[in-house]
Amino acid sequence: LTTCFDDLAAALRAWAKGLFTAEAAVELLIGHRSWLYRQDFLEIAVEFSQEITGGAALAAVDFEAAARALEAGVLPCCGGEGRVLRIAASIAGGVPVDLGEAVTGLDENNAVLAASAVLHAAGHRDRHVPVGGERR
Repeated sequence: LTTCFDDLAAALRAWAKGLFTAEAAVELLIGHRSWLYRQDFLEIAVEFSQEITGGAALAAVDFEAAARALEAGVLPCCGGEGRVLRIAASIAGGVPVDLGEAVTGLDENNAVLAASAVLHAAGHRDRHVPVGGERR
């Protein structure tokens, strides 16, 4: 299962490469892990293809479709999973999100992932948010 996850992560990164907002949202999903293991999410929101020039695997996320499915109840999940997906969809696809509502209740790990995604989307790819007792 890890190899499949790693392959999917690589294909998502290849698709998003060079677009800060897409990279940030993809890294948020990869770091969160949960959505990329769900077949229902993959069927609704991920399209697989191959790069034309090199033949590398690509996996594109339709964040708008994911957000619509989430709001329609087609992707049932816990609150934290929904918040992470909404934040990713907002960063990558411009899907409106109430940021106050989206971040309320995130555990520390998901809050760090979301903050790192915001930094990445803003062009600060080399910056990382300290976790727990870390100081930066």
